[in-house]
Amino acid sequence: MSTQYEEHYVEKTSIRWDDYLKSGNRIFIGSNAAVPNALIDNLIANSNKLHDIETVHILTLSENVWAKPEHKDLFKVNSLFIGGKNIREAIAEGRGDYTPCFISDIPRLFNENSLPLDAALIMVSPPDEYGYCSLGVSVDIVSAAVKAAKYVIAQINPKMPRTNGHSFVHLNQIHAWINVEQDLPQITPPEVDKRTEQIGQYTAMLIENGATLQIGIGKIPEAVLRYLANHKDLGIHSEMISDGVIDLMLKGVINNRKKTYHKGKAVVTFCLGSQRLYDFVDGNPHIEFYPSEHVNSPVKIAKNDNMVSINSAIEVDLTGQVVSDSIGYQFYSGIGGQVDFIRGASLSKGGKPIIALPSTTKDGKISRIVAHITEGGGVVTSRGHVAYVVTEFGIASLHGKSIRERALELIRIAHPKFREQLLADVRKHYWVPEYQESSPSSVPELGSVEMKKFTFANTNYTLRPLAPADERKLQEFFYSHNKETLIMRYNHHITQMTREKSCNLVSVNQHVDLALCFTKRDSLGEAIQAVARYYYIETINSGEVAFVIKESLRGRGMASTLLGEMIAIAKIRKIDSLVACVRRDNASMLKVFEKSGFIRQASEDFDDVSLKLLLN
Repeated sequence: MSTQYEEHYVEKTSIRWDDYLKSGNRIFIGSNAAVPNALIDNLIANSNKLHDIETVHILTLSENVWAKPEHKDLFKVNSLFIGGKNIREAIAEGRGDYTPCFISDIPRLFNENSLPLDAALIMVSPPDEYGYCSLGVSVDIVSAAVKAAKYVIAQINPKMPRTNGHSFVHLNQIHAWINVEQDLPQITPPEVDKRTEQIGQYTAMLIENGATLQIGIGKIPEAVLRYLANHKDLGIHSEMISDGVIDLMLKGVINNRKKTYHKGKAVVTFCLGSQRLYDFVDGNPHIEFYPSEHVNSPVKIAKNDNMVSINSAIEVDLTGQVVSDSIGYQFYSGIGGQVDFIRGASLSKGGKPIIALPSTTKDGKISRIVAHITEGGGVVTSRGHVAYVVTEFGIASLHGKSIRERALELIRIAHPKFREQLLADVRKHYWVPEYQESSPSSVPELGSVEMKKFTFANTNYTLRPLAPADERKLQEFFYSHNKETLIMRYNHHITQMTREKSCNLVSVNQHVDLALCFTKRDSLGEAIQAVARYYYIETINSGEVAFVIKESLRGRGMASTLLGEMIAIAKIRKIDSLVACVRRDNASMLKVFEKSGFIRQASEDFDDVSLKLLLN
C-alpha cells in the first residue's frame, strides 16, 4: 500500500452508528453473496435507541437476521427481490414489504429519490496500493447504492475476491468501516434429474454457435450448460454466472470472440456459486463486473447479436403470459432481470428469449402450463415478449403465433395427462375450433429429446414430429408446391388446402400413426421443408408411407433420412412391414425406397408401383 493511504487506512472493529443513522432512516444492504453480516451484527449490538430502520435490498444470501421477528421494532424489511432465509416469511406475515421492479430500474429509484438512501452497508475487499477496494462478487445494484447513499459503511473482508470491470470503490468514498474476515456463502452445483436434463437438452438445441448467453443459477441453467460442451465461440452477457461456466471457459467453448458488444469479455453483475467460482473470478481479466444499470439495460443487451436469454417461471398460460414472482397471492421471488433480458434478446439481431420450466410441480399433480393464470398471480413477462417456452416435452415457438397457435404449441409441451383438459378449457373461449379434435401427442421413439438436427448442403434443419400448431405452416408448405409435385404426391392436381384439411393432417395421434417434418428457422420464423408420414393399418400390422419434399431441396438426402427415422421407429413399435405406393414416373422417389430395402410388389394399376419392406 502506498504511503498516501497508510495513515488514512487503519483496521477498525467498531462503528459509532449514531454518527450516521437515526430512527426512521433507510439503509441499503449488500446483495447476493456479499451481505455484510458483521456490519449488521454490529449495528444490532450498538443500536441504542434506534428504531424503524427500513432495509432495502435484493436477494441476500445470509441468515438475514434483520428480518427476524425479534428485530421488527429496529428494522422494517423492504425487499426488491424476495429470497433468502427469513425474508419470505417476513413478507408473508406482513412484517415486511415487497417492491416489484426491474433490476435495471433500481438505480433510478435510488438516484431520483423514490427510495433515497441514508446509508449503504456493503462488503468490499481490502484496498489496493492505490486505495481502491473491490465490490468483488456483487457489483449489481451495490454500485448505484454507493453513489446514491449519504453514507457508505463497509465491511472490509480479506476473503472478498478482487474482480475486474467497474467494480471499484475508493477508500475516500467510504465513511466508516470495520475489518472482519467472513467466508462467502457457497452454493454447490445442484443434482440434475431426468426431466431437468431433458429441458437442458431442448434449450441447448436453440443455442447456435457464436451466441451470447444470459443464464442464471439452478437446475435448469446447470442442465443447459452441460449440453453446450460441443458448441463453439459462445459469449456471456449475463446478470450472473455460476460454476457451470468455469469448465466451458477453460475448454474455450465460452471465449467471447463472436460477441458484438464487450467483445472478448464475459460481462456480468454478480456471481454466485462455490469457492471454486470465487477463486476463478478473483483477478480474472476475462470476466468483467459492471453495474446492473449497464448490464441489464435492454438497449445494451440488444447490442449483442444472437443474444439468448434463458429464464424460468412459476407458470405460463396458454396465451404465453409468464408468472414468475408469485404463487397465487403469495409473493415468492421477484421480477429481477427477467424482463430486462427477455426484452433485450427480443431486440437483438438473431436473439432468442426463452422461458424454461418443468411441465408440472414437483409432485406432478399440478400443471405449470395453465389455461388461465392462478388467481392472485401476476404477469411478469407479457405474452408479447416470449419467443420460446421449453419443458421436458419440447419447445413451443410463440413468436408471431396467433392465440390459437400458441395454445396448441403450449398444450404440446404440457404434461400428457393434462393436455386433453387444457384443450377443453381453451375451447370454451373459441381459441381453438371444434374441428381441432385431438390434443397434441408425442413420439418418444424419436429419442429423449424429440428433435434432431441435420445438415444438408451446409444448411441446418430440424427433424421433429408434426404438431397441431403446424396447421398454417403446412398450408404454406402446400401452396409452395408446383403442379408436378402435387400430382406426384396426391395423384391429381389438387388446388386447395383448406384450414380444416390442414388441421386434419397435422392433428396426428402420433402413438398410432407417425408424421415427421424437417423445418428450417430464420429471422422470419420456422418453415416446413419436408413431411413424411405413415398411416398405421391395424389389420396387417403395417404402415403406409408417404413423402413430400420441397422442390429446391430434393436430392440432398432429406427423403432417405426421414425414411430411415420412420423405419427405426416402426421397428421399435414392432410393426411387421412398411408399404408404399409410388407413381411409376416418380423415379427419384422409387430410388429412395429401393435404396432403403423396399421390394417392388405386383400392382393392379400400371401407373403405380407398390413397394414393401419387411421389418420382422
